[in-house]
Amino acid sequence: MGDIKPVTDAEFLTTVLQSDKPVVVDFWAEWCGPCRQVAPVLEELAVEYADKITFVKLNVDENTQTPLEYRVTGIPTINVYVGGQVVKSLVGARPKAAIKAELSELVPA
Repeated sequence: MGDIKPVTDAEFLTTVLQSDKPVVVDFWAEWCGPCRQVAPVLEELAVEYADKITFVKLNVDENTQTPLEYRVTGIPTINVYVGGQVVKSLVGARPKAAIKAELSELVPA
């Protein structure tokens, strides 16, 4: 999985909401084809933004509390958290350029 670490419901508060950097959360599942399409794109972006943004993955089948709390109804959903708040939410597989454009608004290149 490269630089993207899995996160659980139990770790979400400390890993995501209390982070001092922006956090990109990939809500995904094993059976989700579009999730598998976007995973390598997120891994590339995790390397590019390694010092500015934290990237994590949350398996919605194994961790049901957090997706319910953040109203994740479709996957892949990519939420960006800053200061414990969702500032961006992207639903569905997107090309690298589209995701990067969304992230560049948060972090200067």
